[in-house]
Amino acid sequence: MAETKDQEFFQMSSGKADLGTIQIAPEVITVIAGIAAHEVDGVAATRGNFAAGVVELLGKKVHGKGIKTDISSKGLFIDVFCTIRYGKSVPTIAQEVQQNVRQAIFNMTGLEVKEVNVHVTGIQFDTPETNQ
Repeated sequence: MAETKDQEFFQMSSGKADLGTIQIAPEVITVIAGIAAHEVDGVAATRGNFAAGVVELLGKKVHGKGIKTDISSKGLFIDVFCTIRYGKSVPTIAQEVQQNVRQAIFNMTGLEVKEVNVHVTGIQFDTPETNQ
């Protein structure tokens, strides 16, 4: 018999009027961070795994590709693995990604992010290379 693992949710307080609990799945935070990272001008792509690449080849957009979230008792930590366009300032783009991800998550969920770590995995050139 296959063992099933309960899905972990991030629970929030609901303010003054206690009407119930609000639970946010980690996948939701991952998607928000992925969309926010792609909104920054200069980010060419985010790095994903083989499965995400296959899914994109089949025509489905994977918004959480290249994003790793860690929710623990210490707080919310996000890692963004991205490729930057050639000619853009890497430190400037990385800082914009940090700010945009942090702000998007706060605006949509009310959660404070402890860290947004940006890992630049490559540079994308505009002109395609030719083999001659």
